[in-house]
Amino acid sequence: MEEILWINPDYDAKNDKSTLTNHDILKANQRLQRFAPYIETVFPETASSKGIIESPLVEINKMKESLEQNYHLNIPGTLLLKCDHALPISGSIKARGGIYEVLKHAEELALNHGLLKTTDSYIKFASSEFRQFFSSYKIAVGSTGNLGLSIGIMSAQLGFQVTVHMSLDAKQWKKELLRSKGVHVIEYPSDYSKAVEEGRKQAEADPTCYFIDDENSQDLFLGYAVIASRLKKQLQNLNIPVDKEHPLFIYLPCGVGGGPGGITFGLKKEFGEHVHCFFAEPTHSPCFLIGQMTGLQDKVSVFDFGLDNRTDADGLAVGRPSRFVGKTIGHMLSGCYTVQDQKLYTLLRELADQENIFLEPSALAGFLGPIQLILQSEGKKFLVNQHLHKNMEKATHIVWATGGSMVPNHVMEEYYRRGASNHVMSNDSISNRN
Repeated sequence: MEEILWINPDYDAKNDKSTLTNHDILKANQRLQRFAPYIETVFPETASSKGIIESPLVEINKMKESLEQNYHLNIPGTLLLKCDHALPISGSIKARGGIYEVLKHAEELALNHGLLKTTDSYIKFASSEFRQFFSSYKIAVGSTGNLGLSIGIMSAQLGFQVTVHMSLDAKQWKKELLRSKGVHVIEYPSDYSKAVEEGRKQAEADPTCYFIDDENSQDLFLGYAVIASRLKKQLQNLNIPVDKEHPLFIYLPCGVGGGPGGITFGLKKEFGEHVHCFFAEPTHSPCFLIGQMTGLQDKVSVFDFGLDNRTDADGLAVGRPSRFVGKTIGHMLSGCYTVQDQKLYTLLRELADQENIFLEPSALAGFLGPIQLILQSEGKKFLVNQHLHKNMEKATHIVWATGGSMVPNHVMEEYYRRGASNHVMSNDSISNRN
């Protein structure tokens, strides 16, 4: 239960062992483009992006200075925040993979039943005819929270009957929000694995039910991977190159591994050896780290090491990692590190104070990444061994903000208080949060 940095001894920057390809990512991107007119129609908040679900990439210089002062170090290069907490529709990174898989399933059903051609305008998905058609079908998923939100909101909008099996760690407000959208929520007094197991059973017993499997889904994975080409354009717009002299470091909060794994896959396809991805996990739930460190993937659990899998970072409260993701991107991952819960709250408060950006606790895990890389001996060795140490002043660090914009104000106020017992934040500040 101590904070550590683990550098992957099997990291192989130049050898791509995966069976998925750039063409698979391209097809996923094209599907999202086809659905864009529909998304813009039913979710007006996406009008500015013409139905593309995307988030800003912003510099956070004040936060960088604060981290440097608090940890007594210099973070060389530029520190950016990828604002997936601000993604439209469901306000988290899961809006990428989760919504994509629901849309793909809906498209396949419509195509197979002769209701659609890929050359049609997909605005027809907003019609009463399509909603009536989808009402005969079901979608199920197991979730600690954010994946359930994304799949529940999108499925209900299309007209599906949707059930979200939620673990003990899921926040009450997320359950209530889903129910307000007409989603059937089943709660379990156990962890994520049990919720997934029950969701899978339901789907197997019902031929009209489609189960979205966070542990094994290639579709979820590819929905996340689409970000790579978009991020490349965002970096270009900021005049930030990525090459041998300008390395890119990515810090991704990790639960079962699907979201950060898909993003890592896409980024390695786009930037190759010049991007370095690190996964962040709670000290009580480092399932992906354990899976990679032992090489056993999903054959080992945090419980096998005496850990309790109890963390306030609900999206990261997973005891057993995805074997599919571990095998697919294990050689692409530079390393993993762990972070204590209280530090998440401290960082939450600091980001709110410095940048007026409010994230949920799990989304703060990425901020410890550059600190660990610079301070820990293992991090220093990694930079030297990968011939990165001489170019760090030209480096770019991206912390991935995975959720937060949908957190109710009263909940965010409590998060802030836990991060700073001596600070009092006004209701106006919370109400006006980014």
